[in-house]
Amino acid sequence: HVRPQVAGFRCNVETRELYRTSRLLSHVTGVFPQPNKAIVGRNAFAHEAGIHQHGVMQNGLTYEIMRPETVGVPHSRLVLGKHSGRHALERRYHDLGYELGEGALERLYHKFIALADKKREILDEDLLALLHDGFQDAPEQFQLTHLHVVCGTVGGAAAVRMTGPWIGERAAEANGDGPIAATFAAVSEIVGQPIEVGNLAVQSVTPGRDSLGQVSLQARVNGKSLSGHGASTDIVEACARALVNALNKAHFADRLEADSLNSVYLWGV
Repeated sequence: HVRPQVAGFRCNVETRELYRTSRLLSHVTGVFPQPNKAIVGRNAFAHEAGIHQHGVMQNGLTYEIMRPETVGVPHSRLVLGKHSGRHALERRYHDLGYELGEGALERLYHKFIALADKKREILDEDLLALLHDGFQDAPEQFQLTHLHVVCGTVGGAAAVRMTGPWIGERAAEANGDGPIAATFAAVSEIVGQPIEVGNLAVQSVTPGRDSLGQVSLQARVNGKSLSGHGASTDIVEACARALVNALNKAHFADRLEADSLNSVYLWGV
């Protein structure tokens, strides 16, 4: 079937049932084929290298001697990992229903690579979490550049470094009842403002030990109650990013308020 021009033999096997038959046999026996098993293995039609993904997106036969549908596999699988390129990432977001501009794609690609260094395979849930964490109305004026925590039965300590509008690059250390409390205290010391954190929720958005944790919190900054969201494979880092996200919203709100007051002063409206 694959090379009829070389050997003109036929075996009358219904090849489109090979994959389903293999899955049925695995279900009955409890024995699953190796991931690299030809035709029916999980990675038989999987591509992770950026050059392979780009070639397969242009023409599936570039790196495949047969189409996956020929043996019953639904489609080729582009495995998103640290070797994937921008084209594959953009294609996957397009498949999920998102059209990204060049600037948004570049920002998400850097976050994607940082996550791919920690996770072997990036799932759709990971991409959605990165997308909604990165798409905020508030510009990212404050950024978390370093976080180191120590925790134990007697409390926690955190060392944080950030960059921001009026702080430049500043670092602080703080203690707390745990690593998250210590991190929040260090961030508050860096920005020189009291920060009250209210509701905090942590949700695992992907399965496995290296799952991506998504944190949502409510914080009061300068008398404003704001929400913050952050995602990371480390829960403490996700909490820190959620708080920084709330700080960016607070700074953005202050700037909008100042612009509004200036327009009233200049134009009397």
